Amino acid sequence: MVSSEETRQQEGAEAQAGPASKRRGRPRSFDRATALEKAILAFWEHGYEATSVSDLTRVMGIGAPSLYAAFGDKQSLFAEVVCEYGARYGSFGDRALAEEPTARAAVERMLREAAVEYTAPGHPRGCLVIHAATNCTTPEIEESLRERRNANIAAFESRIKEGVAAGELPADTDAGALARYVGAIVQGMSQQARDGASREELEAVAEIAMAVWPRS
Repeated sequence: MVSSEETRQQEGAEAQAGPASKRRGRPRSFDRATALEKAILAFWEHGYEATSVSDLTRVMGIGAPSLYAAFGDKQSLFAEVVCEYGARYGSFGDRALAEEPTARAAVERMLREAAVEYTAPGHPRGCLVIHAATNCTTPEIEESLRERRNANIAAFESRIKEGVAAGELPADTDAGALARYVGAIVQGMSQQARDGASREELEAVAEIAMAVWPRS
């Protein structure tokens, strides 16, 4: 939400710009992609609720009026951040599910790549979509993140059902329960990474997780 002070600052900046300036628009004095990447890292590190607009303007290197003009309010910016995060950092799971020939191979690859991605240097640890929901009190954000996590579980279930139909998994496999098991492992690996687990430690978790995978 935008505070009254931030709103006054924005309105003051617009008033100083004058009517003619508002009609023509002013050239953007910052690189939007760079600013968006900094917002991704801020939300990834601190979560949605704990990242304020003032935090964002500081790390993005722009003023509040520029943030609102380029990205909308905080919720709009976060929605764009989540989409960009999914495309740039979180797509390894979708690729594994789409490219591997079996459900087992897809899940095993996804867990091993999660161990790598969640501990990679150069960005915060774990998964933004999982961590950003911590202590979130904004219902719209909480619901949107829940929907994304549940969509992931639905994708796991769909791939597992394909495996059952192909005969690679027993016919009586509970696809829904197995999908939630995979989701629990992924979410747990994210939190373990936040708590300092190494890539090797998470890879060991992935190996144990696959040891209980049903066999046809």
